[in-house]
Amino acid sequence: MTGSADPPRVDPRGLGVEEPEAARLGNPSYVWRSGQERRLALIERYVPLSGKRILDLGCGLGEYVRAFARRGAHVLGSDIAAARLVEARQRAAATPATDRPAGEVVGFLAAAGEALPFRDASLEVIVLNEVIEHVADDRATLREIARVLTPGGTCILYAPNRLFPFETHGIYWRGRYIFGNIPLVNWLPDAARNRLVPHARAYRHNDWRRLIAGTSLRLVDQTYVYPGFDNMEARNATLGRLVRDLCYWAEGTPLRRFGLSHLVVLRRDDKPEAVR
Repeated sequence: MTGSADPPRVDPRGLGVEEPEAARLGNPSYVWRSGQERRLALIERYVPLSGKRILDLGCGLGEYVRAFARRGAHVLGSDIAAARLVEARQRAAATPATDRPAGEVVGFLAAAGEALPFRDASLEVIVLNEVIEHVADDRATLREIARVLTPGGTCILYAPNRLFPFETHGIYWRGRYIFGNIPLVNWLPDAARNRLVPHARAYRHNDWRRLIAGTSLRLVDQTYVYPGFDNMEARNATLGRLVRDLCYWAEGTPLRRFGLSHLVVLRRDDKPEAVR
């Protein structure tokens, strides 16, 4: 692995409409399971959600939008995939009356991260759950986040880790898209990795300070999380719980650096982060 090259510039719309949506945009959360519940709990360690104005940027089918509303937040969901927004609205509308959230699903809108249709300093929390790797320009997206966050507002993002032993976005091989968890791709040199995975970035530990340099965002915390292994547990409950417990234990050791995703917490404080 090289140590200093920028993650590739990705244009999810540039792959062509014939490309699988899983390649262009990633797979959204289809159901709410233990892995999602844990990610929500980790978010709540950094910011209380009740009463907050929250944007779920790249909301997919709106699973996290509804979860934030259940915590008492006032939530908007944005995405660039119209079909996903339609289904997200339908799912929100179908929520049983007995499960109506304490907060509010304000609505869903089509918007790219590089051009958010919000006033300056209008949102208190912005969440990106495995989204920033798919935007056309991650630096521009972070500048927009800095613009629309209130002073003291928080951005929490999960993003792929370059040290995770599997590439979860699939690869392109001889012009054909192969979906799945492909081993060791992320450990290849940049040129080889980016040729196989032109549709999604993976980030190194030091990328975040560089990406927010010159903005009003400050890096508050950075760590790593492993998968929830919900699919494995569904097939074999004992094995799934064993692997999950082992990986969650590893998050408290130096082995966390090999986790599935970065968990990055940024806060707007209007003092530009120095270039490092």
